[in-house]
Amino acid sequence: MAAPLTIAVKRVHEPVGPGDGARFLVDRLWPRGGSKENAALAAWLKPLAPSGALRKRYHGETAASDEAWDAFRLDYFSELDAGDEEMKAALFTLDAALVAGPVTLLYAAKGTERNNAVALREWLARR
Repeated sequence: MAAPLTIAVKRVHEPVGPGDGARFLVDRLWPRGGSKENAALAAWLKPLAPSGALRKRYHGETAASDEAWDAFRLDYFSELDAGDEEMKAALFTLDAALVAGPVTLLYAAKGTERNNAVALREWLARR
């Protein structure tokens, strides 16, 4: 039986913690006010971020309703399922880190419960 995945999700601006393991930024844009040194990244996995069109469409929702979140997740999962070569290479990097130990997915969004890193963790756990 395979060991369960250890994937944490954290805002990129939060301090590095002892249990973070390998830290991966999964946003397409570099977060405002953040430095690469303070982020202590193993890698910036831009190809695993939602497409620009999907990100803009979801963030354009004023209330970020349950329906908008569900639609975002489904569209994002479809993008991940259809992954191109860059996305597959990023997933290979992430999978290798997961074999070695815990992983933390970093994001810059203000919402802690509804963001692309939370959705990505869900997709990774389901595959």
